Amino acid sequence: MERFNVRKVAVLGAGVMGAQIAAHLVNVRVSVVLFDLPAKDGAKNGIVTKAIDGLKKLKPAPLGVSDDAVHIEAANYEEHLDKLRGCDLVIEAIAERMDWKLDLYRKVAPFVAPHAIVASNTSGLSITKLADALPEEIRPRFCGVHFFNPPRYMSLVELIPTPVTRADVLAQLETFCTTTLGKGVVHAKDTPNFIANRVGIAGMLATMIEAGKFGLTVDVVDDLTGKKLGRASSGTFRTADVVGLDTMAHVIKTMQDNLQGDPFYATYATPPVLARLIEQGALGQKSGAGFYKKVGKDILRLDVAGGEYVAAGAKADAIVERMLKKPAPERLKLLRESSNPQAQFVWAILRDSFHYCAVHLAEIADTARHVDFAMRRGFGMQQGPFELWQAAGWTQVAQWVKEDIDAGKALSNAPLPDWVFDGPVAERGGVHTPEGSWSAAERRFVPLATLPVYGRQLFPETLVGWAPNDPLKAGVEEFRNDEIRVWTLDGQVLIASITAKLHLISPAVTEGLLKAVEIAEAKYQGLVIWSPDDVFSAGANLESLMPVFMKLGAKGIAPEEKKLQDMMLRIRYAQVPVVAAMRGLALGGGCELAVHCARRVAHLETYVGLVEVGVGLIPGGGGLAYIARRAAEQAAAAPGTDLLAFLREGYLAAAMAKVGTSALESRKLGYLLDGDIVVPHKDELLHVAIGQVKAMADAGWRPPLKTLFPVAGRSAKATIQAQLVAMRDGGQISAHDYHLGTLIADVVCGGDVDAGTLVSEEYLMTLERKHFCALLDHPKTQERIMGMLQTGKPVRN
Repeated sequence: MERFNVRKVAVLGAGVMGAQIAAHLVNVRVSVVLFDLPAKDGAKNGIVTKAIDGLKKLKPAPLGVSDDAVHIEAANYEEHLDKLRGCDLVIEAIAERMDWKLDLYRKVAPFVAPHAIVASNTSGLSITKLADALPEEIRPRFCGVHFFNPPRYMSLVELIPTPVTRADVLAQLETFCTTTLGKGVVHAKDTPNFIANRVGIAGMLATMIEAGKFGLTVDVVDDLTGKKLGRASSGTFRTADVVGLDTMAHVIKTMQDNLQGDPFYATYATPPVLARLIEQGALGQKSGAGFYKKVGKDILRLDVAGGEYVAAGAKADAIVERMLKKPAPERLKLLRESSNPQAQFVWAILRDSFHYCAVHLAEIADTARHVDFAMRRGFGMQQGPFELWQAAGWTQVAQWVKEDIDAGKALSNAPLPDWVFDGPVAERGGVHTPEGSWSAAERRFVPLATLPVYGRQLFPETLVGWAPNDPLKAGVEEFRNDEIRVWTLDGQVLIASITAKLHLISPAVTEGLLKAVEIAEAKYQGLVIWSPDDVFSAGANLESLMPVFMKLGAKGIAPEEKKLQDMMLRIRYAQVPVVAAMRGLALGGGCELAVHCARRVAHLETYVGLVEVGVGLIPGGGGLAYIARRAAEQAAAAPGTDLLAFLREGYLAAAMAKVGTSALESRKLGYLLDGDIVVPHKDELLHVAIGQVKAMADAGWRPPLKTLFPVAGRSAKATIQAQLVAMRDGGQISAHDYHLGTLIADVVCGGDVDAGTLVSEEYLMTLERKHFCALLDHPKTQERIMGMLQTGKPVRN
C-alpha cells in the first residue's frame, strides 16, 4: 500500500465535535485548519476563534496542553476555501442536516486537492446520499469517519464506505486513524446510525421501556446499568444527560425516519419523558437539568411519574449486586430465574440486547467482532453483547431468548436468525473463534484485517473466544516472582512487567527490576518496563512496608528506602538502555521509576506526577534528586541564569502534587523530556518501546557519566520558605503542608549549603531518605497514610 502522508487536515465545522477533532489532531502533531461560516458581526473568523478559545475551558480537556490551541488555524468559507488545496484530508463535521451538508459539499468540492480524502463525521446520515453532491472524481475518495464524543478520549472511529469508495482509500484512512490518531477503527455498513449508535441508542430506549415495566427509578437503573454491569459508570440516564437529550432525540429521529421496516420499530418511539424534558429546555448536563439536576452540592433525580426532582442516590438491591458478581453462566441464570424486579429488569435488557444484535448483524456490520468492538470502544462496555452471550453459554442463552420471544416478553416477535441455532456458530459455541468472527452476511468466520498497521500491535484487544496471545504468558520467561514477570518476546529485548495490584512498587518489585537489569546486561540489547493495562505504576506499596514499620518504626524503613533508591540509580546507570513504556497512571514511585530510565515512551493518556504529599510524605525514590539535577542541567545550558528559576517549576510540581493530565502536559512538568516519544495508540506502545531500545543499542548507547552538579543552596531554600509562610498564614495551606513544602525545598536546594555547591545524586537521596523516614513518625503523616489506605482518598490535615 502506498504511503498516505497527512501534512495538513481541514475540519469543516467548528461546533462541539469539529473543534474537538481539530484539537485532537493538534495533540498528535498534525497541522489543522478549522473552518466555519463567516461571522455576521466583527472579524470574519469570529465563530472559529470563539470555538478555539472555548477548547481551553472544556472538561474533560480536549487538548493535551491548553496552550496548543494556538496551533489550530482559523478559516471561514467566504475567504479561505483556497486553503483546502493544501490539505490531504478533509473532515466535514457540521450539524446533522442533510441539506446543509450537501450544500457545503458543492461549495468546497472545486477546492479539494486531487489526491485528498474527504470524509464526513455524520453520526448516522447516509454516506451514499452525501456522496451524491460530490463530483464523480471525488466520490471514490469519500467515506464516513465517525468519531465519538469526546474524540480525544473515546477510542472508537467508525469507517463507512459507499459502494464506490476505493479500498486503498479506506486502508489509508484506517492506518492514519489507528497509528496517528490512536483510534480503534470499526468498519460499519451504510445504514442509519451505523453500529454503535444504532445498537447503543436502541439499547437505551429498551432500557427505558423495561425500567417503566418494572417500576424502577432513574438512579437505580443507572446503578444497575453502570459498573456493576460492566458498562460505563454513568449508566443509562446519566449517559443521556452527558450526551445531551436533544442529541439523543436527533439520533432517535434518524431511526424513526429511516427504519420503518425494522421489526423493533415500535421501540424507536421517543419516550414521553424525553420529549417532555426537551420541551422544557432540560437538555441534560449542558443546560443544568435533564434526568438529573444539581442543586448546590446535592444531586437530584427526576421522578418520572410526578415530573419533580427528588433526592437521588438509591442503589441496586444487595441480592442483585451479588448476582452481578457471579461468572457469566451463573449470573444470567440467576437473573432470569429471580423474582426480584431489579434482577428481572437486568435479564430483560440483556435479552433485548442479544435479540437486537442477532437480528440486525447481517444488516449493520461485516462481522460480530465489529459490533462488540464498537460497543466496547464507543459505549464503555467491558464486554460487547455477543461476547457476553458467548461467555454465558451460547446455546443455553439462545434458548432462553427464544422462549421469551415465544412468550411475548421480548420487545419484538422477530425470531432469532437460523444461524444462531444451526451450523458453525452453534457448533463452535459462539460467534468468535480463533479463526475469526461470524459474518451473518457471508455465513462464515472472517479473520481480523491484515493491514500492515496492525503488525505494530503486539498484543491487540482480545474478545471472548478470540485471544491470540496472553501478554503475561507469552514469550520466554527469564524470571518471575509474585509481583513481576521478566520475559522476552523476540530474544533481543527483555521486558519487565509488574503484575502487582496497580503495579505498586514493593520490595518484591524492586528485587525483580534489579534482576531484570542484571539479565539484560548479560544477554540482551536492553530492557523495556511495560505492563499490558492502564497503569504504569501508581507508586510505592506503603501497605507492604507496614509490618516492618510496626515492628521497627521508621528506622526499619530506611534500609528498604535505600534499596529503592539504589534500584533507581542501577536503572539510570545500567549498561544497556532501559525504556519505560508508560500508559495511564505513573504516580509517586512510578514517576520516579520512569524518570530514571534512559528514555520514556508514553501513551498520550499518561498521567505523571509526584503525589507523595497527599499521604503526608515527600518523594523518597530519587524524585527530588531528579528535580535538582534537571534544574542544574537546564541552568548549565543557559549560562548566566539563576538556578532557582529552573528549579521553581519542579519544586511546585512536587510540593503541590501536580499530575500531568496528558503525556504532553507531563512533558511540560519535566517528567518527560524532549527526546521522549508520545504514542497515540495504546496497543502500539510496546512495539515502539522495543524499537527504541534496538535503535539506542544499535547506535552504541552508553549510560551517562556520574558527575557532581550545583544546587541552589540555603538562600534559594529561604526564598521558597518565605513564600510558604505567606501561603500558610493566608490559610492556603495547612501547617503540615508547610512542613512538607519546607522539607521538599531542603532536598531540591541541596540542604544547608552555599549556592553553587557541587553535590551528587546519592547525597540528595540521603536527604530524601532522612526526611522521608522522619515523616513516618509524624502523627499528621500517619493520619494521611491511614486515611488513604482505608478510604482511598487523601486526608487534608
